[in-house]
Amino acid sequence: MPNPNELAPLTVTPGALRFNTDSMKLEYYRGGPVGFGTTTQTGEWVNLTTDSPDIQTGGARGVFMFGSATPSGTYINNIEYITISTTGNAIDFGDITGTVRGYGGAFASSTRGVFAGGQSGGSNQNAIDFVTISSTGNGISFGGLLELVRYPTGFSNSTRGLISGGLNPSSTNTIQYVTIASTGNTIDFGDTSGGTSHGGASCASSTRGLIQRGATTDIEFITISTLGNTASFGNETVSRNAGVGVSNAIRGIFGGGYAPTSTNVIDYITIATLGNAIDFGDLTSGRGYLASMSSTTRGVFATGGSYPAGSNIIDYVTIMSTGNAVDFGDTSTGAPLGAAGCSNGHGGLG
Repeated sequence: MPNPNELAPLTVTPGALRFNTDSMKLEYYRGGPVGFGTTTQTGEWVNLTTDSPDIQTGGARGVFMFGSATPSGTYINNIEYITISTTGNAIDFGDITGTVRGYGGAFASSTRGVFAGGQSGGSNQNAIDFVTISSTGNGISFGGLLELVRYPTGFSNSTRGLISGGLNPSSTNTIQYVTIASTGNTIDFGDTSGGTSHGGASCASSTRGLIQRGATTDIEFITISTLGNTASFGNETVSRNAGVGVSNAIRGIFGGGYAPTSTNVIDYITIATLGNAIDFGDLTSGRGYLASMSSTTRGVFATGGSYPAGSNIIDYVTIMSTGNAVDFGDTSTGAPLGAAGCSNGHGGLG
């Protein structure tokens, strides 16, 4: 581990550089309150990015796995993608080759997109699949969840992916994780303060993961690199189920869901602080069970609807501003509920 004295924020000038001999990566010191398990620190060491989604794919790419083609109740195995910095309709990426399902969770590194859990034919699933985001192709088996669960929420930093909550068959408070670059089953991380039912929402910086638990206004957080239970962060402006989250390294945004009917409300928080969410604006339409993806500048909200009717809508916001969402385009296949999305440019990647 690095010398503990190197981590003392009060002795380091923002913008300072160091080489981390554990991670073998160059880091810079970013000022501002961050947490490290408390609220008294004033900064953090962050990886200095030497690669980017722009280099690999021509721009941060969002990938989403489809869900239930309601009201028929069938499930669509399509995976589609968008380039987040542009606008336009989604493009076919490939197919999920295992159990076709919806209402799962997703997370990503700069290389891999991972889809976990969900529901198929009324039965909960524990399958985990992954794709290489910069290419196209079918999903590949990754491993399995600790629990058979639907409606979980997923988030990650550059190395570790986490899945929180869902129904199994009742509301569960379990948080589990994997190392994204490997394959295998999830490992127990800790617990939320209460169950996360019917689609909580989540987002992350490289340090913190934030979880909105669903059916409540509560927002909780964990430090991704550690293990343990959540701590209280603050509250949303509405109590919602089936919403989603997006983020860059600074700001997290929660949008959509049911509160208790389908809602278009978007809230935002500053990830490094503690406190209540603030109104951001509105989605182009109120809907729940949608997918989300983000770059350093944009948050994208795809599909969703008001049960049992889905939609093919994709809209977006500029994360560091406030205001209503703007039309991005449409999905190319179907109008599902319960899609799951991720990207290779989100806030957890630093």
